[in-house]
Amino acid sequence: MLLFLALLMMLVSGCGGSNVGKVSYPDGKIAWAAHSALSGVPKELHDGVQAKAAADGIEFEAQNAGDNANLQLDQVNKMVDDKAMAIVLLAMNGDSIIPAVERANAAGIPVIATNRDVNGGVFTNVINDEKQAGQIQGAYMAAHLPQNAKVVYLSGDMSISAAQLRWEGFKEALLDKRPDVQLLAKTSTGDWTYANGVKNMTLWMQLFPQIDGVASGNDNMAMGALQAMKAAGRYNPSMIFCGIDAGADALESIASDGGMTLTVKQDADSIVDAIYAVIGEIRKGNAPEPGDKLVPMVEITKANVAKYK
Repeated sequence: MLLFLALLMMLVSGCGGSNVGKVSYPDGKIAWAAHSALSGVPKELHDGVQAKAAADGIEFEAQNAGDNANLQLDQVNKMVDDKAMAIVLLAMNGDSIIPAVERANAAGIPVIATNRDVNGGVFTNVINDEKQAGQIQGAYMAAHLPQNAKVVYLSGDMSISAAQLRWEGFKEALLDKRPDVQLLAKTSTGDWTYANGVKNMTLWMQLFPQIDGVASGNDNMAMGALQAMKAAGRYNPSMIFCGIDAGADALESIASDGGMTLTVKQDADSIVDAIYAVIGEIRKGNAPEPGDKLVPMVEITKANVAKYK
């Protein structure tokens, strides 16, 4: 009896994974599962893929989880039940979503992850090269900071791989190559907000009489730090402020010599193209290769900012 049960479990397990690497519904709809209400880069990605789908006459269904991981799990499971062609996933929680990804795998429904971490199951991960973003910031500072400069780093939420990779790239390109440059402080926790930049810079100005450069995991925090320095009378034009995202405020600051020096653009258009190229293969019945598809970032300074405003 025990042997029979063991064999039965093996058969069930084998059937559950039998459609990994297959495309069961190439004529189905594109299902978009977002972690939250659409804004910023996630909205650009959604709108771009939706527009391409509409042009090709492909049904497109979008759900957002409102920052609720359990709701997103239910939403993705329903997408599997509805036999979507493919699921584009911006995960609210990279761990809790794994069972739904595995259900999609078993059903032969390819999963395309983007913008957010997914920590299990089989999927194609279409993302910007986050480490390159930090390398761009670090390389610029390495080339332009004076000897024995002192810098601070605003990291954002370090539980997210993008924050970790941006920091690693920055460290490699600046601190590992310019040992004369001193890192005064680095945040290890916190959100990605303007207020977080203001808060940390207000503290750091009390601790450090010299700050020559500020690198940030996004533009919001960099802009907050810049404003804090200006309000305290500590800003001078020789300082370097580097962010990521190419937000409208950061671009305006760069263009008008308002204090921001550099930002790095997450190339949403290229990510959309890459996602839709994967979908194109799925429509032909070709299962996408799992793993990362890295999309290069774009450096924006005073020299080229007019192109991106």
